[in-house]
Amino acid sequence: MADAAVRPALPTDAAEIARIQQVTWQTAYAAILPAEVLAGLDAEETERLWLEAVTAGPATVLVATEGEWVVGFCAAGPAPTEEIAAADGALPVDADSTALVSVLLVEPRWGRRGHAGRLLATAAARLREQGAQRGVTWVAEADQASLKFFRSAGWDTDGTIRTLDAGGRPLRELRLTGSLELSLVE
Repeated sequence: MADAAVRPALPTDAAEIARIQQVTWQTAYAAILPAEVLAGLDAEETERLWLEAVTAGPATVLVATEGEWVVGFCAAGPAPTEEIAAADGALPVDADSTALVSVLLVEPRWGRRGHAGRLLATAAARLREQGAQRGVTWVAEADQASLKFFRSAGWDTDGTIRTLDAGGRPLRELRLTGSLELSLVE
């Protein structure tokens, strides 16, 4: 394998991040999301949103590289209260030190090469530097590969489930949580 690394995303990475998101969703989520939702992904709008995320903060956007190629990305930052609240709206006692990994994707053709683990470990280290101790993420219940990955990092479901509208079809997501004291996850 060529040199693999993780670095902060640059504004010039926005188009590649958008492309990776689109390709990954269309490949990995073909059985999870309706075809019309996947076909309706707007590359220009997605690129614009990622450019905003890379330049505006407060989230950290990281990219995984292999050689000269950007092969995956992760966005993480302070967890909004609605992402960590219990069903009754109560916040956990560690709300101020909880971060959200809002997305972590590796383009399928670059999978199983340690990129996701490097992204998560690097994001966790940056979040700890900002005072976070625990992370949360949401994963589609049917996305067994992502569930397995986060569980291998020591994260697990906390019993919270939400249902999103995915083009008229319900999409159940599980909230996973875990420590940000991570070493490299392969």
